[in-house]
Parts: sequence; C-alpha cells; structure tokens
Amino acid sequence: MIHRLAWIFVCAGLAAQTPNITLKDALERARKYAGQIQSANLNVLLAKEDTFQAKAAKLPTVNALNQFIYTQPNGSSSGVFISNDGVHVYNEQAQVHEELLDAIRQGEVRRAMAAEAVTRAKAEVASRGLNNTVVQDYYAIIGAERHAANQTTSVEEAAHFLDITQKQEKGGEAAHSDVIKAQIDLQQRQRDVVDANLAVQKAKMALGVLIFPDFNADYNVEDDLQQSPALPAKPEAAAQASATNPDLQAAEAELKEAGLEIVVARYQYLPSFGLDFFYGLNSTQFALHITVPGDVPGEEVRRLNVGYAAQATLNIPVWNWGSTRSKVKQAEYKRDQAAIDLATARRTVQSNIAQAHAEADTSQKQVESLRSSLDLAKENLRLTLLRYQAGESTAFEVVDAQNTVTAARNAADDGLVRYRVAVANLQILMGTF
Repeated sequence: MIHRLAWIFVCAGLAAQTPNITLKDALERARKYAGQIQSANLNVLLAKEDTFQAKAAKLPTVNALNQFIYTQPNGSSSGVFISNDGVHVYNEQAQVHEELLDAIRQGEVRRAMAAEAVTRAKAEVASRGLNNTVVQDYYAIIGAERHAANQTTSVEEAAHFLDITQKQEKGGEAAHSDVIKAQIDLQQRQRDVVDANLAVQKAKMALGVLIFPDFNADYNVEDDLQQSPALPAKPEAAAQASATNPDLQAAEAELKEAGLEIVVARYQYLPSFGLDFFYGLNSTQFALHITVPGDVPGEEVRRLNVGYAAQATLNIPVWNWGSTRSKVKQAEYKRDQAAIDLATARRTVQSNIAQAHAEADTSQKQVESLRSSLDLAKENLRLTLLRYQAGESTAFEVVDAQNTVTAARNAADDGLVRYRVAVANLQILMGTF
C-alpha cells in the first residue's frame, strides 16, 4: 500500500512538471490549437464539397414521386378540374433526369476546382502567418528572459558598488552621498528586475494563448539563439519564395477561377437539352393491374397499370433583356481585377523577400559589433571601478558605466533575437520553415 501511494505521488509530480517548449513544439501546437488554422481548414473542406457537388451535377439524377391528388367530384369522370384524370389520382413514379449537354460543359467543375485551390492556398497563407506570429512571440519570451537575467546581473553589480562605497566611507575615502547614490541605483535596478520578470510573464501569456488548448503561462522555452542557421543567398531565397509563395498561388488560382466564371456565364447563351425517363403508376386506381371494358360489349380486360414514358426537352434562350450579356461582362471585370491582384502579389513577394533578406543581412552584421560594444562596456565598468577606488572618478561615473554595460548586454541579446527572427521570417517566405 505504501509503495502504491508513493507511485501515485511520483506520477502526480511528473504530471505537474513545467513543460519545456521548443520552437518546433510551439509551431506544431499552434497549428493544432489556433483558431485561424482551424477556420482555414474548414474553408478547404467546404470548397472540396463544392467540387464534389459540381461533379455530381453532371450525372443523371433519380427521384421518386409519391403523390395523391383529390379533386372535388361533379358527376363527371374527371371531377371539377378537367386536367385531372379522375376524382382520385395516384402517382408513384421513378424519374431519371439528365442534362445531356452538361456532359461537355465542364466549366462549373473546373471553376469549383479552382476555388478549392484558392482555399488551399489561403490555408497555407494562414499557416505561414501563424508561424510568423509564433516566431515573434517565442523569441519575445527569450529576449525578455535574457533582459531579466541582465537586470539580475546589474543588481549584483550595483550591490557590489554599494559595498565598495560603504567601505570607502568607513575608511574616510568617500562621501556619504556616494553611498546614497549607490543605494538609489541598487533600488532602481531591483525594480527593473521586477519589471523584467513581468515582461517575461506577459510574453508567455501571449504565446500560451496560441499553443495550449486552455490558457497556460506556466512553461519554459528553449533558448536557441546560439543555433541560428546560416543566411541563404539572396537569389536562392528569391527563387524559392516565388516558387512556393501561397499568396501567389492563391492569386493565380483566383485568376483561373475568374476566367472560368466567364465560361460559365456564356453557357446561358447556349440551349439546354434534357432527357427524362418515367416509370411507375399514374392512375385513378392504386393497383398494379386494373380491369377495363374491352372492345366487345360486356367484355372486361385485365391490363397492367404501371409503365414508362420518356420525354426530351430542348430549351433555346431567345431574349432576357441583356441579362446574360451583363453577367459575362461582370465576369470579365472580375478576371481583369484578378489579373491586377496577381501582378500586385508578384511585386509584393519580391519586395518582401528583398526586405527580409536585407533585415537578416543587416542584423547578422551587427551581431559582432554589438558583442564588441558589450566587451568595451564591461572593460569600461571595470576600469571606472578601479579609478573610483583610487579616488580618480565619481560615483556618478560608476553608475553611468553600469547603465552602459546593462544597455550593452540588452542590445547584444536583442541583436541575436533580431537576427534569429529575421532568418526565421525569411525561411517562412521561402517555405522551408
């Protein structure tokens, strides 16, 4: 029993562990739980059903007619309404209908398939947009955590300087105002730590909304800033982005769909030819066989009461006050707009690639400069402290040096985050992320 309870407590402890989330985990979780992806996937399924319905509309249909008609009697065989066969009319028929010309008119099916391609491309657009958001939020957490760590280091440095001023004051080598300045600086940096930790929590909340089915901000993320991939060459990035960009694919599919709208609109100029086949019962008696008078007086003949009939219908459009012409012109305008949208999408993709590559290239070049500035700031703080202890600098110079090194640490980390996000955005545009 004791062992069993111990096992239960161990399992409960494992379940309560804070999850560790990598960027790959975050992207997979977001695609699973994010509402915009679910909506985009539903739109794809809706469009797929439209394609199925368009194909089904080309096939023959079968309907079952079950009808009883009662007509007020007036002493005649047909009742008040002479168009009816009798006072009681029974219809039990199966009808097969086919529009024969639809077999060669594939515009509706092709249009539905183009619309389905549009929704698939837009689903990929939504997926890439979500990836971009997840990347931004993920590295916002890492950046905030690094800032918090930097603020903690600055508290240690401020506490060290306070200790120096207090010792200097006891030895008569520093004024009490230096101690006060060091105390104020320490308190400010302690408040900065609290604010930095709050920024971490807020960043986790923003990402947690996307990657968990229920709201959760209690998780850790993996800091992979030192594992940034190499920057791809600009021509390679541009070619791959143009080949796989879902915005371009959606615009191309919309242009194709608009062209097929014209084809479908022109169908209304053409005649329709329908074929109907009926089999069943249409009689004043609900029976498989009936008895009717024969040719010889007094003779009765038993006859089958069910049978078949067929009809062919040719409808030729003659005049509809220009409605068809208007629909064709409207479809042509939509095609022209789709062509403009496609040209704009191509230019936008080229611009986005150029901007993303320039951002990644610039941020990569600045990483080393920021690291160098950090090294210089650390050396400046060390030398300023030595000068203060030797009585050659003031407390204000030490505090300023501490502020400089804290800002340099944050800037160096921000530079790493900027490069990592820039490369990720470029990879998203290329379709490799």
